[in-house]
Amino acid sequence: QLVESGGGLVQPGGSLNLSCTPSGFTLEKHAVAWFRQAPGKEREGVSCITNTGKSTKYGDSVKGRFTLSRDNSKNTMYLQMHSLKPEDTAVYYCAADSNPLPGFCSLIVQSRRYDYWGQGTQVTVSL
Repeated sequence: QLVESGGGLVQPGGSLNLSCTPSGFTLEKHAVAWFRQAPGKEREGVSCITNTGKSTKYGDSVKGRFTLSRDNSKNTMYLQMHSLKPEDTAVYYCAADSNPLPGFCSLIVQSRRYDYWGQGTQVTVSL
């Protein structure tokens, strides 16, 4: 299981930092990702990073505003979110792929690559 933290309420244009830590295993060999789901919408990929940390991907709607990183020494991954918009409001989920393809991570929920998921943390962007 994964445990997310750092969600909350922020004004438009503000920033939040999310963290994700596994319970009972290490992330070192996993590709990891963040997904989000807004009310009435399908879950979408936000960002992912390969197990080596050498490659990241971002959804078009967050490129240039969000930064994903990982610190294997702390067994944690981070999502820095800047210039937040009301449309970023969603429950954010972290996920881990325990058998990643070399140099690859997926932003596609339907890929079914992610076998570990967190419970989600609410991010609300509003005045």
